[in-house]
Amino acid sequence: MRKLSVFENVTLDGCFSGVGGDLSWAHTNDGDPEWNAFVSENASGGGVLLLGRITYDMMVSWWPTPQAMETMPVVAERMNNLPKVVFSRTMERATWNNTRLVTDDIAAAVRSMKKESGPDMVILGSGSIVSQLAQEGLIDAYQIVVNPIVLGRGRTMFEGIRDALKLKLTATRSFGNGNVVLDYVAAR
Repeated sequence: MRKLSVFENVTLDGCFSGVGGDLSWAHTNDGDPEWNAFVSENASGGGVLLLGRITYDMMVSWWPTPQAMETMPVVAERMNNLPKVVFSRTMERATWNNTRLVTDDIAAAVRSMKKESGPDMVILGSGSIVSQLAQEGLIDAYQIVVNPIVLGRGRTMFEGIRDALKLKLTATRSFGNGNVVLDYVAAR
């Protein structure tokens, strides 16, 4: 059975996006060589990327550009070539290379994908997708990057969770830029 994990940037106060969807805070610590190596290494892991429409729109506007290839060539190459699934009830088609659009029941689609053979899957960003799939017990692991900033307002990645979600910490790693990576698995 394929595994599903999450890679999510959050603020110290737990927001995955600020007011109006602002994510600029998540990209201000890129001057740390160790952090940049971690990001490139993570991108080299492969798998299938699962995205919500907002995250898809943001990523498709950046990763296929010449600027992305110049700034972060390893990550850009992986992002552009990995298989991707975008969940949206409003999109009519996905134009990014190697992307499939799913417009119906997200949980049912992911349950089906988990039963298929193939590489593991990872949700990038897409906080609303995370909360929907977490509530259904479909997420196996969480890699949460806590950024050293407090916004005071914004959206949390677990908005709408009805039942407690128990997790087990498996690893931590801190970086010179102040980011702390927390790895959790679902405690089932």
